[in-house]
Amino acid sequence: MLDLWSGENLTYTSSQLTGFHAERERAQIMIYDTAAVTAFAKRFPKSRKGRTLLTFVISLIPVLSLVAWEANLQRSSLSPDKTAAVRLQIFLDRADFSPGKIDGRHGDFTLRALELYRVANGLTAPASENEREETTKTNSEDIPNVNDLDLSSADPIFIDYTVSEADLENVGKLPEDVEAQSDLKSMPYRSLGEAIAERFHTDQELLEELNPEKLSNLKVGESVKVPNVEPFDLTAVKDLKLPTEKQDENDADATEKADLEAGDSKDSQNGTKEKVMSVKVDTKINMLSLYENDQLIAAYPVTIGSNQTESPIGEWKVTGVAKMPDFRYDKAMLEQGKRSSDFHILPPGPNNPVGVIWIQLNKKGIGLHGTSSPDTIGRSESHGCVRLANWDVIRLASKVESGVVVNIR
Repeated sequence: MLDLWSGENLTYTSSQLTGFHAERERAQIMIYDTAAVTAFAKRFPKSRKGRTLLTFVISLIPVLSLVAWEANLQRSSLSPDKTAAVRLQIFLDRADFSPGKIDGRHGDFTLRALELYRVANGLTAPASENEREETTKTNSEDIPNVNDLDLSSADPIFIDYTVSEADLENVGKLPEDVEAQSDLKSMPYRSLGEAIAERFHTDQELLEELNPEKLSNLKVGESVKVPNVEPFDLTAVKDLKLPTEKQDENDADATEKADLEAGDSKDSQNGTKEKVMSVKVDTKINMLSLYENDQLIAAYPVTIGSNQTESPIGEWKVTGVAKMPDFRYDKAMLEQGKRSSDFHILPPGPNNPVGVIWIQLNKKGIGLHGTSSPDTIGRSESHGCVRLANWDVIRLASKVESGVVVNIR
């Protein structure tokens, strides 16, 4: 690095400063020594008094810059524990073991995703999983020991994202009344903040914390700090090529695959085993697990049915996938499981009650689908279906085809 004061190439180390944002932990802080400043000052004013004044002014530059940089960072900084939770959540999300919304908490879904990730990768949790020093405990959270994981692979955990016109196109007015919603052409996001939060799998409160006093007046062209995950691209959903569509192009093969049972494998002509996918939904822990030839490869949090409209326990099969579906809003059907003549058809969009994807099972009216409220995943009840966040259901849909077995237990 070139030192502007001395003109020499100098090497400086990273300074990890506890209690600040992850970016600051890796920030390069230049230290300017008196000799270097004096050497620079001697090149200009000839008087001793002039050189002294210039030396003093120049010496203040790095200090003032650091103060300004630090003050700006403080406004959007997270606590060490919250930063650690975000890093773990991003690590799991990228590995396709979703913790649900990224909120900076070591919540149930983060811990369940971590456990399933370890199972899938043959890892054993380090000893004293839930033990930590009393001085570092916050909010009574059980903070897991993750010394067995290379969480540095998740860095940088935050990136800057520039709001685009495409983001704005998916934002609009959305009335609360169902009848009024049925008159719309689409069910958009209510704000750019909501759109950006879903795009980056993020809790809106965390997004606000990262971008204080910014989201309420967000505009196209402005930059926001977001978690560094694979973005959920709403505009690309319609053009997404799903396995069910590829399968329809080969009807003979599709029929044969649809007859395969979970756990079966079939040798292809070149002697290798074809991929046989299967899905298991655990209603006790609200997690969906995806298997390839009995090997766990992904997991996502889900919402399941209520006592009135239970999710059907048993073994089912995928019969098709719909992108950007409509939704038949029938209050009697939702509350009692019986269709009525009093219903409304709600248009597609990110705030459609079934989200952006519907994976139909071979049981009428039951499917795996997205949601308009990712905050409620695993924290509420569905009307019999299995509900996932939109960013998770699109990943699931990209891996399943007609005939894939779905075991709800």
